[in-house]
Amino acid sequence: MRFYPRGVKRETFHEWRKELGTDPELIQAWKSGAISWDEFARRYEAQISADPKAQASLNELAQRARKETLTLLCACEDEAHCHRTLLKAMIERRVKRARNRFSVKRQIKLSGRAHKKRGGE
Repeated sequence: MRFYPRGVKRETFHEWRKELGTDPELIQAWKSGAISWDEFARRYEAQISADPKAQASLNELAQRARKETLTLLCACEDEAHCHRTLLKAMIERRVKRARNRFSVKRQIKLSGRAHKKRGGE
């Protein structure tokens, strides 16, 4: 998420990586039907690839994913059409490249909406 979600307390989750969020114009183009999901995915990956801060954040998350479970949150209801699914794939590709070198495996989970908080989590 590029913008912090309204009504969500900062203590609800550990980190917020706005540099990995979707450009507002890009998400609006997809939601309005101006571009397809495939085009959205291509542009989102290009956005992340072109941003040094996003690249550094992605590298850090991939490094952490080798040692711990990451949970990616977003306000989107449809996991199949959410940037967190694309982000998960980008992290997993980086982990796989490292695993090929170091033979390490970790899990990355997707979670539902960021404002939904289940008891004790």
